[in-house]
Amino acid sequence: MLLDLSEEHKEHLAFLPQVDSAVVAEFGRIAVEFLRRGSNPKIYEGAARKLNVSSDTIQHGVEGLTYLLTESSKLMISELDFQDSVFVLGFSEELNKLLLQLYLDNRKEIRTILNELAPRLPSYHSLEWRLDMQLASRSLRQQIKPSVTIKLHLDQNGNHSTHVLQTDPATLLHLVQQLEQALEEMKTNHCRRVVRSIK
Repeated sequence: MLLDLSEEHKEHLAFLPQVDSAVVAEFGRIAVEFLRRGSNPKIYEGAARKLNVSSDTIQHGVEGLTYLLTESSKLMISELDFQDSVFVLGFSEELNKLLLQLYLDNRKEIRTILNELAPRLPSYHSLEWRLDMQLASRSLRQQIKPSVTIKLHLDQNGNHSTHVLQTDPATLLHLVQQLEQALEEMKTNHCRRVVRSIK
C-alpha cells in the first residue's frame, strides 16, 4: 500500500534535500519528540538560526516528516512500499535510504505513542437481563405489557461501571436488527479499507 501525499505535504518535505543528512536525522528525532511532547517553538527557532532559514520552514519540514512517519507507521507499510512512496518525491537515493532507516528505527515507538494517544473507550464485561410481564392492572384486567431490563457491566481503565437499561421487546428487536446490519456492513471492502487505515 502506497502513501498518498498531498501537494502541501510534498511542499513541506521539499526542504529536506536542501540540508545535510545529519540534519534530516535530527529532524526525525524532533518529529518523534513532537509526537511525545507536542510542538516546541524554541527548537524550531534554534534550528532556523543555524540553517539561516525561517522557523516556519523548519516547522513545516518537521511536521511533514512527522506526517510521513506516523502515516507509514499507522498503516505498517512494508519497506518496499515506503521506498516507492518516498520515490515519487524525487529525493536522492541517499536521502531515501535515510528516510527508510528513520521509519524502520522508529515505527514501533511511533505506534506505541499513537496507541497511548488513542481514546480509551469502555469495553464489555458482562450482561444481565430480565423479562418482566405485566398481565393486569387495576384499570385493565387483561393486558400484556412486556418489558426487558438489561444490566450492562463495562470496564474502562480498570474501573467497573454499571448501566441499567429498560425497553420493550419491539425496540430491542429493532436495535438487534440495526446492530446485525452494522456487522454485515463491516464485512464490505470499503469498511475493511477504512478500518485498515485507522489502525
